[in-house]
Amino acid sequence: MNKRTRTLAIALVSTLGLGLAGCSGGSPAKGGPERKNPAAANTGAVLGGTPQKGGTLTVLSNQDFTHLDPARNWVMPDMDFGTRLLYRTLVTYKAAPGAGGSELVPDLAEDLGTPSNGAKTWTFRLKEGLKYEDGTPVTSQDVKHNVERSFSPDLPGGPDYAARYLAGADGYQGPAQGKHLASVKTPDARTIVFELRKPFAEFPFAATLPTFAPVPAAQDKGPQYDNRPFSSGPYKIESYARDKRMVLVRNPHWNPATDTVRKAYPDRIVVTMGLKGNQIDDRLISSAGTDASSVAWAALRPESTPKVLTKPEVRARLLAESSSCTEMVQMHTGRAPFDDPKVRKAVQYALDREAVITANGGPALNDPATAAMPGSLFEGGKQPDTLGIPLSGDVEKAKELLKEAGKPDGFATSITVSTNDKGIAEAVQQSLGRVGIKVTIETVDPSAFYDTIGDTRNRTDLVYTGWCPDYPSGSTFLPFVFDGRYIKEKGNSGNHSLFRDDVTMKRMDEIAAMSDGAAANKAWQELDGQILAKAPVAPASVERKPLLIGTNIAGAFGHTSYGGQIDYATVGLKDPSKGAN
Repeated sequence: MNKRTRTLAIALVSTLGLGLAGCSGGSPAKGGPERKNPAAANTGAVLGGTPQKGGTLTVLSNQDFTHLDPARNWVMPDMDFGTRLLYRTLVTYKAAPGAGGSELVPDLAEDLGTPSNGAKTWTFRLKEGLKYEDGTPVTSQDVKHNVERSFSPDLPGGPDYAARYLAGADGYQGPAQGKHLASVKTPDARTIVFELRKPFAEFPFAATLPTFAPVPAAQDKGPQYDNRPFSSGPYKIESYARDKRMVLVRNPHWNPATDTVRKAYPDRIVVTMGLKGNQIDDRLISSAGTDASSVAWAALRPESTPKVLTKPEVRARLLAESSSCTEMVQMHTGRAPFDDPKVRKAVQYALDREAVITANGGPALNDPATAAMPGSLFEGGKQPDTLGIPLSGDVEKAKELLKEAGKPDGFATSITVSTNDKGIAEAVQQSLGRVGIKVTIETVDPSAFYDTIGDTRNRTDLVYTGWCPDYPSGSTFLPFVFDGRYIKEKGNSGNHSLFRDDVTMKRMDEIAAMSDGAAANKAWQELDGQILAKAPVAPASVERKPLLIGTNIAGAFGHTSYGGQIDYATVGLKDPSKGAN
């Protein structure tokens, strides 16, 4: 089994008083085969050596971005792309493979922030010489403006740490009509102060999120800002045809002297969208012409896995970093029949996780999920098996639960999945069909998937999706996936089971108030099992992110803090003359 430690993250978290456990990865199920990562030799390594400056890097993608507006950007690959190329945040992650990628480093700010008032106040001082693509200076007021606009009802779907933690934020609807948050202060153009409603020692981790990128008010075009974010990073948008193509060129006013993370090797970055997943795989396997200077956006398709694993020269170009994201079948707990815990438990017992894993590329690229939180958030880096359900399910137990719920013949329902996950949906369909639950599959283009399932009135009973911790703490997983107080009618994120449980929410508040980090960590782990016993979700798998790169690519690695996606801060070309496009 593959493991990757989070030593540097834990060292930092310990200084913040959290004391988290130290590694992540899967372990073989009871009585099951050892699950080896075929790209183990590439895990934690940088492929292709050091890039040369220049040329065109091409990204072959099956989809458009979900959102690039920093107020709405909360999907791991999109956050990686946005914060590494187009805009900077107060704090960011080091550009390094393996454990090094969990280390926080200053970005726009001079340091990781200064706490006071028992960690209820955080102060950041911006570096000198920060500029936008037009040469105007980046100011603390611009960061404040983006934090405030993240509350706007017409900009749903983004990180909601500001809403959860800023003092006086209840009922705030954004900076329209000149309304501002008194809890975000900008005493001068380079200083920003955040007043929180409760202590938050982990605030520097939250400050890595796009919410804490600058947006000048003069450039803010509301929902249309998604089409053209104004650059404070090393690249700016030259053109963007939605669902077709994006071209990035250098931002001449980005100053590398202020940036220890981004290397900006390519002269241009071209994202070609709308390609079929297997088409992308085949092009990168062949790696001919400009495809040699290309990388994959989406994970390797399961049906392409044999073409890669059987060819050493191709397998050597496969990245497969653990995503640390748990994929789940989430059930609409507020809608019959899934308002009955017995029905939900029947789904947990009926689900064949072995079939799901097979549909998603096999045990080489997936580990079975036995908890809600990923292994990185548990002691020893392994998920506990609190439910004890066999990997292939327990059909008789599921039927028994359905009979107790008054559904002995099952019922009809539907599930929404990303187009990429249709094979997984079919595995779920077949699993539940064994106990009489007839599932209709609805597929949605990946770029619209989160908006679709985030529409709580119009979504299906079931959705297949996952959650990745924004940093190594249970506080960034369980509250976001199971706290019913933050469910939104549109743009709902994380809690797609629409789980509202008073006992659970009270316990979350109690854990969040703990000053003993080790005790809090243990409490989150215990709460994970308590929530699963109420069955809002059926954990399925912990995925790796299998990504192919072309033969002319250098500086490529899967970043642990961005779900295993390629770190766009450092990737480039071996020979820039071969990257023309």
